[in-house]
Amino acid sequence: MVDSGTDSRKWPTYGWLGLALVAVFWTLNWGLDGIRTHWGFFPMWLGYCLTVDALTLKRTGSSLLSRDRIAYIGLFAASVPAWWLFELINKRTQNWIYLDDGSIGPIEHALLASLAFSTVIPAVFGTAEFVSSFKWVRQLPQGPRVTTSNTVIVTFFVSGLVMLALTLAWPRFFFPFVWLSIFFILEPVNHRLGNQTLLAYTSTGDWRPIVSLWIGVLICGFFWEFWNFWSFPKWIYSVPFVGFGHVFEMPVLGYGGYLPFALELFALYHLLAGILGYGAGWKYLQLADD
Repeated sequence: MVDSGTDSRKWPTYGWLGLALVAVFWTLNWGLDGIRTHWGFFPMWLGYCLTVDALTLKRTGSSLLSRDRIAYIGLFAASVPAWWLFELINKRTQNWIYLDDGSIGPIEHALLASLAFSTVIPAVFGTAEFVSSFKWVRQLPQGPRVTTSNTVIVTFFVSGLVMLALTLAWPRFFFPFVWLSIFFILEPVNHRLGNQTLLAYTSTGDWRPIVSLWIGVLICGFFWEFWNFWSFPKWIYSVPFVGFGHVFEMPVLGYGGYLPFALELFALYHLLAGILGYGAGWKYLQLADD
């Protein structure tokens, strides 16, 4: 992947569509009264996804959408069950709730929510690829090596199971493990199945994909919370012990949860990709490649 901040590549047509969708549905989500975000969230975030993909394509000549349109649609499909998993765990932890006026029935809510959830993975992965196109990311020095030895794999898996069990048993005290346990469980599973893993990078000291995911998800997190603040319906948080210093609806320390969340999305996506036959050697997501 080549840094090309001064590249003369043309801005793709779908990039203009993305900017238009953001502009129109951002205005509607904040400007209209009553229920509007149920139908406005998806097109606004679709616009974000298209825009950040266009930025990446202009900088590098390659992007998620330009490489494989069918696989790009697959990001949206994989995002739905991935986020519903966290909604299921939240039934126990109750760290966030959604505010609406009760006019949307449960089936319609589930369908519209699934449509909204579908934008999570393409937004994070697309932003991470954009971040990874910068020279300073590609030139990051090697970090500590976390290998794929049997000891590491077993330690990860057992730790993940323990963290998930603690979260479900005593959610008031162990709720942060929601954002760690899934990654620690699934990374060893992906390794055993031959799917893409982040350990494959850290085993050589390459932390650039993780840094790209971290910065990418923090950028997405900012926009999630920012656009949510004046929307309706919207989500609010109830976080024990650290529910202070809000930046929009999110307590400031809660933004730290986005970092492991990005790693969980990576693990969840590649598990699903492996199940569908895109496991070993399939590098659709390209982060800080030389």
